[in-house]
Amino acid sequence: MQFNENAELDTSQVSDLRGGVGGRVALGGGGLGIVGLIIYFVLSQLGGSAQLPAGSGFEDVGRDQQVGSEAIREKCRTGADANRNADCRAVAFINSIQSYWTDQFSRSGRTYRQAQTNFFSGGVQTRCGNATSAVGPFYCPADAQVYIDLNFFRELQQKFGATGGPFVEAYVLAHEYGHHIQNLLGTSDRVRSRSGPKSDAVRLELQADCYAGAWANHATTIPTASGKPLITGVTQDDIAAALDAAARIGDDFIQRELGGGRVDTTQFTHGTSAQRQKWYTLGFDTGDPTRCNTFDTDNLG
Repeated sequence: MQFNENAELDTSQVSDLRGGVGGRVALGGGGLGIVGLIIYFVLSQLGGSAQLPAGSGFEDVGRDQQVGSEAIREKCRTGADANRNADCRAVAFINSIQSYWTDQFSRSGRTYRQAQTNFFSGGVQTRCGNATSAVGPFYCPADAQVYIDLNFFRELQQKFGATGGPFVEAYVLAHEYGHHIQNLLGTSDRVRSRSGPKSDAVRLELQADCYAGAWANHATTIPTASGKPLITGVTQDDIAAALDAAARIGDDFIQRELGGGRVDTTQFTHGTSAQRQKWYTLGFDTGDPTRCNTFDTDNLG
């Protein structure tokens, strides 16, 4: 996939907190955060490290260094910057995703409230509590913001064997914004059961996957503030990479491949690999977020 080189980026939707001081305890909201916790505990049990390696293509920040949002504003101005810089690529995806939901809400007579995305490294303080990078990307309902250590994408490749690539990054970000949509619509309030194959927690995650797929369907036609779509092409390889990532963060895959081989469905919180792929595909094939009603069906896949 490529970005329209002349399209303008809106860096006001991103705060760069890398190099800041974070906490040691993960208390965050929905999203891939639970998967991050599983990564952390599994790696600890295997004698590995939950620290993410450098060289992911994103800005590497030392303990005493600060990047800051001003640096993002200076280097991420257009789609051309997104084509050659991974940080700017994340900004472009966020712009596109939020433009999509702005339009969707407008069509239904609602007003979409933008969510800030915070890039962090090591740890971060949120209204949901303090979190470390081991938690993975997450959405905090208390402050309605997305948090991500961008080196998470390298972790997906190295620890989970995911194919990787730009559209995997898009999938993860669109999934987290799916949780923002659920928060705005009040869907998150329907979560009562926290684990199990048909739990509300699983339904919430599968719906966020479906929302991510719906955005992907429209990605090449969504205009941003400049009036030009940011993304000029999405290939089957892009979608295949997203589906591959979805499969590798399924509850059954994580338990079987990283948790000792035993699959315990009572502990499911995000859905199986097949379910995650099914609901992302449904969103992508239909391009219709109203088809993502995981809460009123007995057929989760």
